[in-house]
Amino acid sequence: MRRLFYAGELASEIRITGGDAHHLARVMRAQIGDTVVVAGADGRAARMTVAAVVRDAVTLRLAEYLPAAAGAAVEIVLVQAVLKGEKMDFVVQKAAELGAAAVCPITTEYVVVRYDAKKAAAKTARWQKIADEAAKQCGRSALMRVAPVAAVAELLADEALFGTPDTAVILCYEAERAASIRSVLRALTMRRVVLIVGAEGGFSPAEAARLTAAGARPVSLGRLILRAETAALAALTVAQYELGNLDL
Repeated sequence: MRRLFYAGELASEIRITGGDAHHLARVMRAQIGDTVVVAGADGRAARMTVAAVVRDAVTLRLAEYLPAAAGAAVEIVLVQAVLKGEKMDFVVQKAAELGAAAVCPITTEYVVVRYDAKKAAAKTARWQKIADEAAKQCGRSALMRVAPVAAVAELLADEALFGTPDTAVILCYEAERAASIRSVLRALTMRRVVLIVGAEGGFSPAEAARLTAAGARPVSLGRLILRAETAALAALTVAQYELGNLDL
């Protein structure tokens, strides 16, 4: 069943406009009485029926509120160094499907692609659109946020990620030889985990040292050499499993 996200609180009757209205009216050819699932900004979800369809808007009427979905046991944020071509699109899409709360793109020393401010803003908007569509497709109860592209220095200055008592920061680092991601995750008791994954060339020793000094825990993803996009999804999947987020 089609899932929509509504920017306001759900009510007995709401009006959908923009891209979702176009999709319902023109692509899905919604008819009066058709049913959709709508998730509101208040965290509630409901089954709603189409009450009216016009050129640029669809009116939906409340049928029933749905039981609250269980939240993730531990919130996971993916900090991903910007990847080439469509690889970043792929990582953002799959991160949304795997239940990440947010993706924070960063530029590092070994990042190949470089964006000016205008291009970075356009890319962020594109990635957010990809994340929103993935959220609708996989039935998430909330959208995944894509943060603006930031430098490592800006990341380190983000007090919501570094220096927060209930947040563990994990650096997926190809030079780490002692600690595995599995062993570190199993010892955590925090309510949020930040996974940092590098670009095609990984992290420079200087960057790894800065991140570690700021509180990030370096971990290995195993003996095999993974592509950057594979490393991100492997880290997310292992984290979701070990932290109990894949339980029913």
